Amino acid sequence: MAKILIIDDEKSIRYTLRDILEFEKYEVAEAKDGEEALEMLKNEDYDVALCDIQMPKMDGLQLLEEYAKLSKDTQFIMISAFGSIKTAVDATKKGAFDFITKPPDLNRLLLCVRNALDKSNLVTETKILRKKVNKTFDIIGTSEPIMRIKDMIDKVAPTDARVLITGANGSGKELVCKWLHAKSNRADKPLVEVNCAAIPSELIESELFGHEKGAFTSAIKQRIGKFEQANGGTLFLDEIGDMSLSAQAKVLRALQEGKITRVGGDKEIKVDVRVIAATNKDLLHEIAENRFREDLYHRIGVILIHVPPLKERRDDIPLLVNKFLADIAEEYGAALKKITDEAIFQMQQLEWSGNIRELRNVVERLVIMSGTEITEADVLLYAQPAKNSNTNSYTSIK
Repeated sequence: MAKILIIDDEKSIRYTLRDILEFEKYEVAEAKDGEEALEMLKNEDYDVALCDIQMPKMDGLQLLEEYAKLSKDTQFIMISAFGSIKTAVDATKKGAFDFITKPPDLNRLLLCVRNALDKSNLVTETKILRKKVNKTFDIIGTSEPIMRIKDMIDKVAPTDARVLITGANGSGKELVCKWLHAKSNRADKPLVEVNCAAIPSELIESELFGHEKGAFTSAIKQRIGKFEQANGGTLFLDEIGDMSLSAQAKVLRALQEGKITRVGGDKEIKVDVRVIAATNKDLLHEIAENRFREDLYHRIGVILIHVPPLKERRDDIPLLVNKFLADIAEEYGAALKKITDEAIFQMQQLEWSGNIRELRNVVERLVIMSGTEITEADVLLYAQPAKNSNTNSYTSIK
């Protein structure tokens, strides 16, 4: 139920507004002046505040200024019998959602409250999503390799230097890219991701550079490519080692000249893109085998960041496990499941060929399959069930 605070020095006004809002099924509280309202706002969260401007002790505009210091999200609707354009503008500048005059029209008041509640809900949802995103993007670990990567990100992110991220599948290369973008001067612009290994070689050029209508049989309309979509921002070329040689040549030209040409077109289009690439392959070996262009390698590899496999940072496993346990509990809406020190130790002994991705999957499996607490026996039984030849880890369905 939405919570609304009425702030007015006139008792009759408070009573009338309360009666209207409670009839609409809102939870309502009252404050007789700005000072009392500020204390209530400090101690409790309200979705909307209906606030008079002319009040003793602290008027509505002063209250708005003080409330802004609290960094909270109540939407203020200012009410005044002495309405003027200047007063409304001043209130808006100080953070008010809207301004209405006394006596308020009932329909206007309720519409204004509904709109303010919509904004309040959007603000709350945005904060929740940002928290989830930040949690998802956390680089967890205090091992020397991870601290070295974090330090490199802090140094490199504010520049436009191209970065080549290397490492095994599931080690966290995409996470490094997202942090490079988030800490860059392009953070408010798009981060566009392209998985070069997932796109057929005959379509990769169209995916990257776009195409004109009629460029090939299925090109029924013009399409904007990833380079144009990322204009002003960052383009992440994941698994660049799987890109065809013809596409590599066009990417090299785009990086050299800052221009692209759509497939089937002849118009040059300027693009301002920071390219971050990633691969699980040894590109120097690929160059020696004539599968990757050496000139492109030197273009994309201004800064090299290597993400180590999980087996080289076993000290980070306890932190990672506890983070995944918390994340999974939140996703399932369940209580946080505990894990014993012996179970953690046993997990540190495993090889983790799938790296962080495998660890996350194993933690989820343990949460589902174990009892009230994850034990060493659970890890031995469920962590790598395919290797258990003498026991069946899952209940058979016949």
